[in-house]
Amino acid sequence: MGTLETGSVVMSKQKLMIEAELPLSRFTTFRVGGPARYYLRVTSRQALIDSVAWVKEHDLPLFILGGGSNLLVADHGFPGLVLHIDMRGAERDTDHGAVLLTAAAGENWHELVTHIVARNWAGVECLVGIPGQVGATPIQNVGAYGQEIKDTLYRVEALDLRTGQVRGFTNEECNFNYRKSRFKAEDRGRYIILSVTLRLIPGGEPKLFHDELERHLKAREFDPPKIADVAATVLDLRKRKSMILREEDRNTCSVGSFFVNPILDETQFAVLLEAIQPYMKEDERIPNYPTQEGKIKVSAAWLIEHAGYSRGYVHGNVGLSTRHALALINRGGATAGEILGFAREIRNRVCDRFGILLVPEPTLVGMSFDEED
Repeated sequence: MGTLETGSVVMSKQKLMIEAELPLSRFTTFRVGGPARYYLRVTSRQALIDSVAWVKEHDLPLFILGGGSNLLVADHGFPGLVLHIDMRGAERDTDHGAVLLTAAAGENWHELVTHIVARNWAGVECLVGIPGQVGATPIQNVGAYGQEIKDTLYRVEALDLRTGQVRGFTNEECNFNYRKSRFKAEDRGRYIILSVTLRLIPGGEPKLFHDELERHLKAREFDPPKIADVAATVLDLRKRKSMILREEDRNTCSVGSFFVNPILDETQFAVLLEAIQPYMKEDERIPNYPTQEGKIKVSAAWLIEHAGYSRGYVHGNVGLSTRHALALINRGGATAGEILGFAREIRNRVCDRFGILLVPEPTLVGMSFDEED
């Protein structure tokens, strides 16, 4: 197919500006990624629907871009249209004393959580400081410090790319699991999230399920802690670990946690305990937490460090954060290929040493974690 004309394109009486060969590195927190063959920012639902129709008409691959904070784009870029979601707005309703807050997919997640905390509504206070957009939160069931989006999500509205129809999903219909949902699993690539509705409790008690967070709350003498206390403490913890985006902090040139924490059954956990014995100090234990499904979540960061990759580890232009072993960083001038190569090296050594196969958390565009280049 030949090159399409770019510039001002009329779709359903709307003028939308399509750009060509735009570097995607400017939109990702890793600061890597080749060009999009075509790029379009959409600010309305109708513009989004029209853009999808345009893609089908020209038989182009489509990729949906949000905040770019959980994304690794190949150095050769993307061969189709990158649709950048920038739809804004929020509406409030009530449900038996609870607040139903519906936010458009393009809203900034951290700003929305800050808004919620300021009004003393309980439900997402532990998720403050997470970069990205609202629309991404249900896709991978965003979570931190013992809270997940599934704990509060009431409804998701999405565009079905197969039928062109808008569909609503209840919490149960999203098929949430640890860092996963139907939008990242069986229906991956089928839906574009349009809005997310949260069910929040005015004046509710914050939910505390994380040892580190509880220790810091006690140290600050928050007894009992309020919603704002929890959010402020989480924000401080994230800053200490360079998990808050700041231009002056090289550690934040990353996607945060690159690997998800492994979830093991009791048999797998027993095998792991045997495997890690030669690498442990006296009275040391691997951090682990029970899950609601009766399994055991173990620390990927601990496995990485005990496989020989300490915080601040340098591997050419990439490395590990000096504050968090789970964060791979672009130290300056790195390519997506270098980052992926280092991630594979870590995965292979952890697997060889402990028998645990780490799984990447970010979305990979134009590259595969399992297939060597």
